[in-house]
Parts: sequence; C-alpha cells; structure tokens
Amino acid sequence: MSKLKIKPLADRVLVEPMEAEQKTAAGIIIPDTAKEKPQQGVVVAVGPGKKDEPMSVKAGDKILYGKYSGSEINIDGTGYLIMRESDIFAIL
Repeated sequence: MSKLKIKPLADRVLVEPMEAEQKTAAGIIIPDTAKEKPQQGVVVAVGPGKKDEPMSVKAGDKILYGKYSGSEINIDGTGYLIMRESDIFAIL
C-alpha cells in the first residue's frame, strides 16, 4: 500500500474495508448480487482526536464497524471509508 497524503480531522478514521466473502463455510460461491457489505477493515489513517479524548485506534489496527457506518470515498482508484471513531465497535 502506498503512503496516502490524507490526514483525517478530529476523531475521524480512514478505513480500507476488507473484501466480502466469496464462499460460504460450506463452499457455496456467493453471487455478487447476494454479497453483504463488509463490516471489517484495516485502519489506514487516524485523526488527532477531540480535546481531552485521545484516539484508541491506530493505523494498522483491524477493526469491526457498523454496516452503514462512514462515508465512501475513492483515492487513486481504491475505495475507503471515512468514519468517526464512535462508529467502530471493536478492535480485532
């Protein structure tokens, strides 16, 4: 992954979503129309946080977030999500 020239502000986090599952546990291939949005990703960049509230995630953390969290953006042809730290449920 190349070094991005983007720095989120306040308590925002830039996340690269993981790809949706291609097969079920039983080995059945899932068609594109039936795939769900991924809910896991890797933190790419982290803002400085709010006053008196430091950020608890850092770049490189694998996270779990809400299905409809964040805003989708494209940078150099790669899709990312930018969301608030409060939209993150867990660090995996």
